Amino acid sequence: MNTKFIAFAFTTALAASGVAFAAEQEKMDMADLSVSAKDQDTSGGTVTADKIMAAANGWLVVHRTDAEMKPGPVIAYAPLKKGENNEVSAILTEPVAKGDKLMFMLHGEEGGMKTGIFEYTLGAKEDGPVKVDGKLVMTVINAE
Repeated sequence: MNTKFIAFAFTTALAASGVAFAAEQEKMDMADLSVSAKDQDTSGGTVTADKIMAAANGWLVVHRTDAEMKPGPVIAYAPLKKGENNEVSAILTEPVAKGDKLMFMLHGEEGGMKTGIFEYTLGAKEDGPVKVDGKLVMTVINAE
């Protein structure tokens, strides 16, 4: 009986440490989320993020923005894989003028009806923005 109790206690402790590790790993992943991009020429009809760190599969979403820095209409998007994504390009769905501000934002792949299909519309929850501590994971660039 003692052997069974010791085995049960060991298994329970091992499972608890695995849950704690997974929770800590998720916390670390959320802290490492980022989007980096530079000002760039948009005359070719595309934009590119230099590096994106994502905790899960999701989307790079490009919004129009202005001096108020609020996300506006979506004008480009591209799929992301979990982890590090480098040189992520998205095709612009409308012209962008020199000097326009573009917000490159990390969005998730949750809440939609279909996996792998971008379903977000401004303000919706489907494939919505990822936030860390209530803040959007994003960066703003200027079109050149």
